Amino acid sequence: MASKRFTILVIPEGSRRVRRYYVRSGWLRSLAVAAGVAVLGVALLTYGYLRNRYDSAELARLRTTNLQQQVELARLSGELDLLNRDVVLLAQNDAQVRVMAKLTPAKTNVLSGIGGPPDADTHPRFSELQRQIDEVRQQIDLRRQSQEEIQAVLNDQRSLLASKPQGWPVKGWITSLFGMRKSPFTGRRKMHEGLDIASNTGTPVHATADGIVARAETVPGYGKLVVIDHGYGYRTYYGHNSRLYVKVGQRVRRGDRIAAVGNTGTSTGSHVHYEVRRNGVPLNPRKYL
Repeated sequence: MASKRFTILVIPEGSRRVRRYYVRSGWLRSLAVAAGVAVLGVALLTYGYLRNRYDSAELARLRTTNLQQQVELARLSGELDLLNRDVVLLAQNDAQVRVMAKLTPAKTNVLSGIGGPPDADTHPRFSELQRQIDEVRQQIDLRRQSQEEIQAVLNDQRSLLASKPQGWPVKGWITSLFGMRKSPFTGRRKMHEGLDIASNTGTPVHATADGIVARAETVPGYGKLVVIDHGYGYRTYYGHNSRLYVKVGQRVRRGDRIAAVGNTGTSTGSHVHYEVRRNGVPLNPRKYL
């Protein structure tokens, strides 16, 4: 079977002579394949060149990012070391204050309840640093809770101290003690539920603790009486006054003037009948002078 040929006619401009070229079909196929291979080769070379340039730029970017991360890690590690030292010092001070406040030791750990799968792009050193930061945060939260507890206890103790009767209600001298005694009016033995402190009429009478005036009125036996509720079950009574300077519901502080010494009610002379009661039970006022 004869091979097919292709004829190529070339007619130069301005010439009548026609040139004929005969090309076999196999050569044309070979030429087309060679051209395709050449184009593919050039395309592959171009892609490789561009890919290499992209990879080089990406590598440079990653190196820069890694260097920045290393610097940031070093900075954070240094700050974390300083923070850890501060937390240790804070824990030591907290323990000393709790001992002074007679409190039980603070908690040493808490249930954080956090977690999850690790991020695929997280650097191991960043993960470790984050773990240490979480631990410091927990310790700081524990110290905060401990400080709040200490503050509450100290506030309560300060309030109790301010509410607990202390000191003399008036300048004078004791003429009758707390306890069983012979009544100056009936001659029979009777419980005396306070102290009698003699002083000149008009001498200022002062509150012996912070509180709120519960009574300020004339009462049989007590005469002109002031009763102060100090909270925590404490109440103080100031009887036989000549004048009252406070009203019911008024808030007073230790040392405030509340009355003036007198001889009202069942009394044989100018003095203050002073009582201290807790939960309604009379206590010996001498323990609170």
